[in-house]
Amino acid sequence: MNLKPQINTDEHRLNEITFQINGCAMDVLNSVGHGFHEKIYENALAVALREAGLKFSCQKQYPLFYKQESIGVFIPDFVVENSVIVELKTIDQVGKSEIGQVMNYLRASGLNLGVILNFKNPKLEWQRVIF
Repeated sequence: MNLKPQINTDEHRLNEITFQINGCAMDVLNSVGHGFHEKIYENALAVALREAGLKFSCQKQYPLFYKQESIGVFIPDFVVENSVIVELKTIDQVGKSEIGQVMNYLRASGLNLGVILNFKNPKLEWQRVIF
């Protein structure tokens, strides 16, 4: 009798993508160091994701609507494999407002998974956000 929990293929795929994203982020932090501006990490992570063979868009604009009228756009740092929103931070600690920001991005984009990567400190802080 097989008592192992069955993980569906979508969940397994998202776990793999998240694992690769975190690996890329750790490599960036170990190579570049901590404490630079966010844009430095964005540029470096783009290189790392590309070298890892992950498809991504950077600073992709998503329109927001209210009653069928455009009210603006939101721009996540990365969307990886058309499945995971990645937000980069260089702050003391990820808190409720950053998690809320990613939740809003997920709701507006129709995606279910986000990752927050914080490069402020010597140890990478990452937070997985599920909508």
